[in-house]
Amino acid sequence: MQTILVVDDTPSELALITNFLKESGFSVVVATDAKEALTKAADHKPDVVITDVVMPGMSGFELCRTLKKNEATKNMPIVVCTSKNQELDRLWGMKQGANAYVTKPFTQEELLRAVKSVMA
Repeated sequence: MQTILVVDDTPSELALITNFLKESGFSVVVATDAKEALTKAADHKPDVVITDVVMPGMSGFELCRTLKKNEATKNMPIVVCTSKNQELDRLWGMKQGANAYVTKPFTQEELLRAVKSVMA
């Protein structure tokens, strides 16, 4: 079973994404901030990381950069899932190391399409 690390500081968003993924047959590990995500990424070696951008402490963009700089996590695909929906935000996210960018609100199909595209 493939494992996905979901990083979001909003409990309702975290629950929604987690439920979508579990219904689709994935194992899910959750983190409520980027620092926790770094630890869980190292410990669980997920197949994909899904991260929000706007979080306390370290942003999702900073998380992308940190994961891509680390030898152990640099090849983990990252899906940014955020309400930041401007084209400049999308371009910046991709420049920071994201492999896909999904804007909120999203459908289960949109999220799964992004996850499957980065796993391919």
